[in-house]
Amino acid sequence: MSTKKQFNSFEEMLSDSDVPVLVDFYADWCGPCQMMTPILDQVNSQLQGRIRIVKIDTEKYPALASQYQVYALPTLVLFKQGNPVDKIEGVMQATQLVQHLEKFM
Repeated sequence: MSTKKQFNSFEEMLSDSDVPVLVDFYADWCGPCQMMTPILDQVNSQLQGRIRIVKIDTEKYPALASQYQVYALPTLVLFKQGNPVDKIEGVMQATQLVQHLEKFM
């Protein structure tokens, strides 16, 4: 289950997090992006308290997508202590994604 929260900047959101932040770069028109929503809900419930999942609409924030070299959708970027440490392009099943992310925890 996702919650909406406002931040003054993307960087503030990353630096204020005491857990790794998984950013889902998506677009509303992207079919595979829609497939990721329930998958990310599963990942969030399995890693609850150990990770924060944030969705960024690339149509609304193209500069962020460009800054983090998002060329395919969906793209997941994992940040630790404000820095990108991993990038995943495309759809990945929840069990695979959890196993992959646990290497960075």
